[in-house]
Formats: sequence, structure tokens, C-alpha cells
Amino acid sequence: MNNFFYKKKKFILLEDLYKICNLSYKKNIKKKILDVNNIKEAKNSEITFLNSSNHLIDAMHSKALVCIVSKKFEKYLNKKIISLVSNQPEIDFYKVVNFFYPTSNIDDEKVLNLKKIKVLKKNISIGSNTIIDKTAEIGFGVKIGNNVIIKPYVKVGNNSVIGSNVILSNAFIGDNVIIKSGTLIGQTGFGFKYINKKRFNFPHIGKVIIENNCQIGSLCTIDRGTLSDTVVGEFTTIDNQVQIAHNVKIGNFCIIASQVGIAGSTIIGNNVLIGGQVGISHHLKIGNNVKIGGKSGIVSNIDDNQIVMGYPAKNLREFVRQNKK
Repeated sequence: MNNFFYKKKKFILLEDLYKICNLSYKKNIKKKILDVNNIKEAKNSEITFLNSSNHLIDAMHSKALVCIVSKKFEKYLNKKIISLVSNQPEIDFYKVVNFFYPTSNIDDEKVLNLKKIKVLKKNISIGSNTIIDKTAEIGFGVKIGNNVIIKPYVKVGNNSVIGSNVILSNAFIGDNVIIKSGTLIGQTGFGFKYINKKRFNFPHIGKVIIENNCQIGSLCTIDRGTLSDTVVGEFTTIDNQVQIAHNVKIGNFCIIASQVGIAGSTIIGNNVLIGGQVGISHHLKIGNNVKIGGKSGIVSNIDDNQIVMGYPAKNLREFVRQNKK
């Protein structure tokens, strides 16, 4: 159950789907679709989409009930899935997401109810002008600064420290986490397309998970996921002014220097070191124990145990050799 977003419908029928997406299909029109999901994690009561060669293996093993798919990738789908061919499968799919979750593509600034916390009993420290929604869960020994906003259903684990002017929404924060002042966690990501000279904003129904013992610097932004969650792994340390986009997965014991930008759906392994002002493109895989030099531009996957630098980033020895010429 997704507590962060109001679900307008418990289910839709396939015939509803044809109307929402303006698609034609005549079979199984009374089939119920209970929710939306990505193609890898979709259950046999959910709808997903496929429009990229990056997910063909997932498509073959997907358990989804329905998939909105481009014509050229339809043959890769698990044969048990009901396929709906579309010229714009991503857009049509997110129309369905909007239908289920009409508030998921906006950032609601309201905190509905002030939480009355038993400060002494739980050894909690709260600064001035801080607002905590009554549905939020605050652990033992948490320290919260001034002007903090903690929105509905957010969880903050034991002994965590939340700096001043932090906003937490759509997020689960683990134990012993430090979030420094001015950081924003859980807002919608940078996902949209222009259709007929209008901007179509993609819904974001995922959350942000900050695992135990992480440290997040000042003035960072970590966007919630579109379908899956954005995750920062245990003991990872992030410097100031870092942008982490929707669906990014960062492993354990990573160190990320200031002004790094990580684009959507990139997966970063464990023990990765990223220098300052690095830019990492979307839908990439960065292996374990990788080291990336400052100001590098990452535009392709990096295998385990590599040291890279430059734009486009290349093996450090090759980078040094080329720059000696």
C-alpha cells in the first residue's frame, strides 16, 4: 500500500484503459487492473510499459497482467502478458498512473496536522518553527533543527539528526542518519515530455529511502522515484550541493563529493568514490569499487574496480597518456 499518495481508483478495467489511452483492443475488456509498476517488479494484477531495449530481459520474465508496448518490442514480452501496442507507450502508461494517483505529479506543500510528540519520553529535541505531520514516525533520540517540515507518513529512525530548514516528504530515513541544513528530500523528479506544445509531467509514486548510518550534506536534493524508489545505501556519505534524480540506487559505503549530479535511474555499486562536479547520465550502471575523478562526465556503464576520469570518462591511464601529448 502506498500511503504517500491518494489512490483514486481501487482498480480499472481494460475497457477503461482503452478510453484513457485511446487504444483499440477487443479482448478481455473486463479484466481488472489493480495498480501500476515497472516491468521488472510488476505483479499479475498490474500494468507496466516497455519502450526501451534496456529492459528486454525483464520483459521476457515479467509477471505483469498488461503491458503498453511499442510495436518493435512486442515480440520480447512474456506471452502471458496482454500487450497493448502504442506509438507512445511511456506517455500512455503515465496517463494510467495519473488516473490511479492524480496527485503524484505535484509537490503538496501542506502539512495537514501537527504531531504532538512526547519529547521527553523519546529523548527528542525539536527546534523552533518546526512542523511535523501527525502521521510521521519519529524514532528515539532524534534531533531536529529549526524550520524543518516533515510531511505525512515520513519515517525518521532512531538517533538521526535533521538540520535546520530541511524538508522531508515521501521518505523513509534510517537510524543514525545525519541530514545537514537546507536539504530537500522526496520531491518530484525532473521527468516530462512536450506533447502538442504542452508539458506532460510524469507522475512520481515512489519514495526516497535513506538507509542506516548515512550522512547527507547541506543543500542537497534527492528526488523520489517514479515507480521504484530512490535509494541511498548504508554508510554512504554525500557532500554538499549534490543532486540525485528519481529512481537512482546508490550502494553502501560510497563517498560522493560536492556538486555531483546523478541523472535518473542510474545504479551505483558499493564502495564507489565520486569526485566533485562529476555528471553522470541516466540509466547507467556504475560497478563496485569504482573511482571517478573530479569534473568527469559519465555517459556509459563502468565495470567493477575501474578508475576513470575526463569527458567522456575513460580509464585513468589512457586519460593521462592522452593529456601528455
